[in-house]
Amino acid sequence: PVLVESLLVLAVVLLVHTAAWDRYSWCALALAVQAFYAQFKWDRLLQLGGAVFQFRTAANSGLLPASMVIPLLGIVMKERCRAAGIVYFERFGVVVASTGMLVALFLSVIAVGITKPVPTNTCIVTGVAGSVIIYTMKHSLTVSEVIEVLEVLLIFVYLSMILLYLLPRCFTPGEALLVLGGLSFVLNQLIKRSLNAVEGRGEPIDFFLLVAVVGVVLLGLFFTVLFLFMDSGTWISSLFFHMMTAVLGLGVIMPWLYRLMQRNPLFWLLQFLFQTQTRVYLLGYWTFLAASACGVVFYQNAKRSSESKKHQASTVTRKYFHFIVVATYVPGLIYDRQLLHVAAVLCLAVFVFLEYIRYFRIKPLGQTLRHLLSLFLDERDSGPLILTHIYLLLGMSLPVWLFPRACAPKGTLSGAGALVPYSGVLAVGVGDTIASVFGSTMGEIKWPGTKKTFEGTMTAIFAQIIAVALILIFDSSVNLNSSYAWILASVSLVSLLEAYTTQIDNLLLPLYLQILFMA
Repeated sequence: PVLVESLLVLAVVLLVHTAAWDRYSWCALALAVQAFYAQFKWDRLLQLGGAVFQFRTAANSGLLPASMVIPLLGIVMKERCRAAGIVYFERFGVVVASTGMLVALFLSVIAVGITKPVPTNTCIVTGVAGSVIIYTMKHSLTVSEVIEVLEVLLIFVYLSMILLYLLPRCFTPGEALLVLGGLSFVLNQLIKRSLNAVEGRGEPIDFFLLVAVVGVVLLGLFFTVLFLFMDSGTWISSLFFHMMTAVLGLGVIMPWLYRLMQRNPLFWLLQFLFQTQTRVYLLGYWTFLAASACGVVFYQNAKRSSESKKHQASTVTRKYFHFIVVATYVPGLIYDRQLLHVAAVLCLAVFVFLEYIRYFRIKPLGQTLRHLLSLFLDERDSGPLILTHIYLLLGMSLPVWLFPRACAPKGTLSGAGALVPYSGVLAVGVGDTIASVFGSTMGEIKWPGTKKTFEGTMTAIFAQIIAVALILIFDSSVNLNSSYAWILASVSLVSLLEAYTTQIDNLLLPLYLQILFMA
């Protein structure tokens, strides 16, 4: 399975390389070969228990698929923005690609460095790939861009040491690379924009995303350190938690947003949410769906009898939430993507905050949330945090957040790029859901070395093609320009990757589909 997964990722890299065909795509190819070798060293370290931190055990290291996401995103963003003539974001794409390559290289070097005996072949491949990447960066990046890349790498190192120590068994090395690499880049962007706020570059919804992500992470770190010295389950601690959340929110996050946006963020948010009648209808509809999701949780817990405390929700039951998320995102993508962008940020902040309440057992909801959510745990929730629902939200939202609006003058990209915001809906909401439901109920022919079935994968591909046809009918802004073969190849590759990967598919699949659509 690891070999097939690696071949599928290599196929994606080759497709992007063919589309871009420049020095950066050659570097991505060199990084893919190097990550393929280093991945087996990480797998060996995990099997022998030689890794420095505790990683998730029910999966391989996932280094190759995770290593290629950020560099490939940067390369395809650079190509799209160069075609649109937007030099600033073209250079931004170069920085993203360079940062992703350097962070991935750093993680590979760690694995090679602590492997005994020293793997000679892997060392040679790593040295060659690293030399190619650093030589290209030296001749491509300005001094300020080099400093920015090194800043992200430094933040990544410190974040990794802190979060991997505090959250054992929550990530594989690949997932840690993807999540912590993304967090490091967001934090660096927020610092950079805060220092240059007077320039007024950027939109309020982008600042909202950056501050919300960094704010909830800093909030979690603050309370983790605080509750090392006091019991978090008491009423006094819970009252202190709520008070400090209000103080940090109103005393740090709000002034930070005010500095970036140059206006009152609460007034801006209220004006933004209720600006048009369409937004009011969408907010009402989303409130109904949120209540429906809560109803599913309460109903499934009510079905759990006192004799079956160890009962877990079935795959089909967990996919109810995928259907609800699809019903949430599709109207937002068709009618108001900016509202969907902001609503997803708010929802992410709420999800993370509720997870803090559950994890720290904050009264009055902490113990109740622990009981309600325990029914929906699977083997991927082996650490202290429950992250699968947050990954689902991220997988649906990242294509919306990462859509290069500045490089799409008419609000949409040409060809398959028009489907970029729908990547999460297609890969996770439709493909992964249909594959799981049909595979677990009717699948008989299993892919070699996996529990996934041939029937599930084929049904997922067929369902995504039907979904693309429906998007063409209902969303007038989508114009594929006869790029149907590329869409079919992209959907097929990502569906096969879903069958073979042991990483968090909710996070990985939408990003790969977005990369292929943008390429």
